[in-house]
Order: sequence, then C-alpha cells, then structure tokens
Amino acid sequence: MGRLASTENLTEEQTAILETIRDFVDEKIIPVAQQLEHDDEYPTEIIEGLKELGVFGLTIPEEFGGLGESLLTYALVVEEIARGWMSVSGVINTHFIVAYLLQQHGTEEQKQKYLPKMAVGEVRGAFSMSEPGLGSDVSAVSTKATKKDDGSYSITGQKMWLTNGGTSTLVAVLCKTDEGADSVYKNMTTFLVEKEAGFGETAQGVTVPGKIAKMGYKGVETTELILEDHQISADQILGGEPGKGFFQMMDGVEVGRVNVAARACGLAIRGFELGIAYAQQRKTFGKQIADHQAVLFRLAEMATKVETIHAMMVRSARLKDTGKRMDVEAGMAKMLASEYANEVVEDSFRIHGGYGYSKEYEIERLMREVKFMLIGEGTSDIQKMIIGRALLKDYKL
Repeated sequence: MGRLASTENLTEEQTAILETIRDFVDEKIIPVAQQLEHDDEYPTEIIEGLKELGVFGLTIPEEFGGLGESLLTYALVVEEIARGWMSVSGVINTHFIVAYLLQQHGTEEQKQKYLPKMAVGEVRGAFSMSEPGLGSDVSAVSTKATKKDDGSYSITGQKMWLTNGGTSTLVAVLCKTDEGADSVYKNMTTFLVEKEAGFGETAQGVTVPGKIAKMGYKGVETTELILEDHQISADQILGGEPGKGFFQMMDGVEVGRVNVAARACGLAIRGFELGIAYAQQRKTFGKQIADHQAVLFRLAEMATKVETIHAMMVRSARLKDTGKRMDVEAGMAKMLASEYANEVVEDSFRIHGGYGYSKEYEIERLMREVKFMLIGEGTSDIQKMIIGRALLKDYKL
C-alpha cells in the first residue's frame, strides 16, 4: 500500500517512534473513532495508551522524565494521530503547549514542580487566552489579576474555548495586570492556575461550567473557564515576572500553529486514503470510478496538496527547532494546511457521492472536523495579516 507524506532524514529513533504511533493509530484509534465521535465520548482508553507510549512527555527533556524529542518529532506524531481521529490530537495539543511554555519561560522551581508529572500525564495542561468578547485580538483581554498588599493576586474574569477544560489540572491563563507598563502588551501576565479535573467549581474561585456543544471536534471537551476572586501567589506567574504574558503566549501560539498544520495534514492524509480507496471500490458505467478522468484528476490534485502542506509543516517545525523565530513560516504552514485539508476532504466527500453524507462513512466525520482547522490558532485572514506585514518589512522600499 502506498504512503503519502513520508519524511526523509529522520533519525532511527524518530522513525521507530512514528512506526509505533502509526500502528497504534491503525489498531487502537481508527476502529473506534467513529463510534466515540458520534457518542461525543472522551477516549479514555486511547489516552491511557498514549500515556504508556510516552506521548505526553514527548518533548519534555529527559532530566524531567520525558523523551526529549524535537518539535518536528512531535508534529509528525500529531499528524499520525490526527489521521486516526483529530480530537485525540487535540487532547495532547494544549498539554504540549503548556509544557513548552514551562520549558522555555518557567522558573527552575516551576519546571521541577510540573514537568515530571506532565511527562507521565499525571498533570494535564490547558492553555487559555480567548474570552467571550475576543478571539484574535489578544490586546482586548479583560480577565484581571489584581495585586494585593501581600504580593499575591486575585484573578477575576471569564475565558472561552478552553480545550481540555474538564480534564486539565494546570491551566496557563493570560490576564491583564496593569502594573504600570506603557504598552498594553506589557500589561499582560501568564498565571499557572491549578485546579481539579472535572466540572463545576474545581478550585477556590475557579469554575468549569460544562462542555460546549460543537458540530465537530467531539470527544475532547471544550469549555469556558470562570475565575471569580481566585487567590493565587506570585510564585504561579510563569517565569516569575509580571508583564511577560503576551510574548510568552505568542511563543506558545507559534508552536501551536505548527501543531494545527500537522493536524490538518493528518486529516488531509486520511481524506485522501478514504477517497482513493472508495474510488477503486465503486463502479459506474462498467468500470471503477477511479478510471474516470474527472475522478483521476481529482485524486492527483488531492495527493499533490497533501505533499505540499506536509513539506511546509515539516519545514516550519525544523526551523523552530533551530531556535529561530518563525511566525511567518508557521503562519504560512497553518494557513495553507487548513485550506488545503478542507479542499482535500471535500474532494474525498465528492468522490463518495451520496454515501459520503451517511454517518456510516468516515468521511462524514472528517467533513465536520476539518472545519475547525480553518479557525483554530487564528483564521486564514489573521495568518495573511501576519505574513503580509512581515513581507512589507522584508521588502520595504
């Protein structure tokens, strides 16, 4: 059987990790994904399996009990998992971002406290910027952390679109602190909020109301997070210094965009696999529909798009692993991967004809899931703004 989107120049360890994950996806995720998704059921057994494989600690350094792998390895693992069921990749996405933020910006005490437990999935991370009145306009954050006389803080506000809101026990929350900086972007601080897993009041002044009903991206919970006079010590400021939150979160979003690109690639690969398989099974006018030129051309375009976005995703991940800034490359990869994945999945849906509209067929689920890629970690319009502004700087007359 053929295989699109293979990656060259990987180490033996990377290759072995990907083969293990691919087998796990084929054996443990794909056979149950359809039913779990339709039931909106959390994939407990799948997550336990990923814990055993070390996925929750994939990028966490070995000194903290992780595997110490690169962003590239992580992105390729995410691509494989999303190929099986995109929701499962969402379960580990925000966990990975919080671990990354701790590695890059956390104090030594914060790293020692959280990373070993995150590596084994004992502490589960979530990432919170959005609010009911804002999405991409991060400067409009209204959740407020007020400093008290004893140096601690009181946080009050409402957050939105929190992936892993119920199962997480550590949430990186972006707040306004207003401690005198002359720029709104220097008046934001990231706090590490601890809570219990579950719904309702999960810590003093921390409430997770319940799951938000969605058209797709089921299984994984998406929630609000309500903070009401939540008391938190200054030790829980990411990096120990207020005013750094915006820049920390943008660093996290940058790797998050590589992650979304990888998830889109996984959906595109699966869409192509389903389309080319069905095209060889279905017959019309005495021959398989794959032999009709219209379908054959569609398959050729689908495969080309898959290869293109995979290559862009890999390039952006490799660049980030060098330590260089890559907001433009991540934006390009995320934008094109989400748009092309949407097109590939829709083409596969068209190949399936009327059967694609049936919930019996996997492509129906992919059609709903792929739409999330168009908005997650910033819409295509936002990516174009980031890319366009950078180009004007680079090519300034």
